[in-house]
Amino acid sequence: MMKRLILLALFACWPAMAQEPYPSRPLQLLIPFPPGGNTDLMARALQAELSRALGQPVVGINRGGAAGAIGVAELHRARPDGLTLGISPNNAVTTQPWLQTTAYAASEFRYLCQVYDNPQVLILGRGAPFTDVAGMIAYARRGPEALAYGAPGAGSTQHILMAQLLRAAGVEGLMVSFTGAGPMATAALGGQIMAFVEAATIPASTGLTALAVLAPQRMVALPEVPSIAEAGYPMNGSTYGGLLAPAGLPDAMAATLERACGEAVASEGFRTAADRLNAVPAFLPAAAFRARFLAEAATNRGLLRELGLTP
Repeated sequence: MMKRLILLALFACWPAMAQEPYPSRPLQLLIPFPPGGNTDLMARALQAELSRALGQPVVGINRGGAAGAIGVAELHRARPDGLTLGISPNNAVTTQPWLQTTAYAASEFRYLCQVYDNPQVLILGRGAPFTDVAGMIAYARRGPEALAYGAPGAGSTQHILMAQLLRAAGVEGLMVSFTGAGPMATAALGGQIMAFVEAATIPASTGLTALAVLAPQRMVALPEVPSIAEAGYPMNGSTYGGLLAPAGLPDAMAATLERACGEAVASEGFRTAADRLNAVPAFLPAAAFRARFLAEAATNRGLLRELGLTP
């Protein structure tokens, strides 16, 4: 009789024993670009605060290549168990499916929160034969391959913005492709490329010179850097991104992660790190974040055709 009572008691509490509180194990954060780039820097700035908010370690793993598509595809394939997350900028999700064969579409993820929205800047390579935007355009007029500029993959946000700028100026350039902003910045430091577009986190972390902010007005963090509008080219470009998970993630887990993300972005630690990188913390909850990515994905195909960048 005593054995039966013990067994009945165990069966009665089995559901509670079987369900671990979430999260009860470390999480991995897939970063779809190499170390040293904007996405990697933002991920590393967020990591500690997200770990603190969740009560579990969050381990960053770089998976660079194909303008972010390799790492994003790995996230798409991952189990929706709440232990694998990804941090991605807009382009890898909203643009690359129009440019290459990917295993995913923008609608096939669980969106958790937007984390940052960083204005893009035009950056000068070390030893470049010009010192301002007007000089760069004048140098490009020497021939279609005179200006060697970098981009983290064909059709990346940075490639699109540079193509828009050169097209507005009526010139061309030679695009040199890199796996991410980190290797591209290294090439700029070595004088292998003359200019490139990236987030303001890159000059802050490398010491390279920012020529112009690709926005209608100057950045508060870079008051000495002119806007591209001041050079006569009204443009507005930014890289924004946040946390995603595989589709099928349970609602309760998604709610926990969205709440923790909001706490991390609002934390003093993350904002201090972002300020140091000239980055802009910008939280959006899951629904608004998803809507922004899907709206951009819907319009990008036409933009890519207009710029002649579609395959």
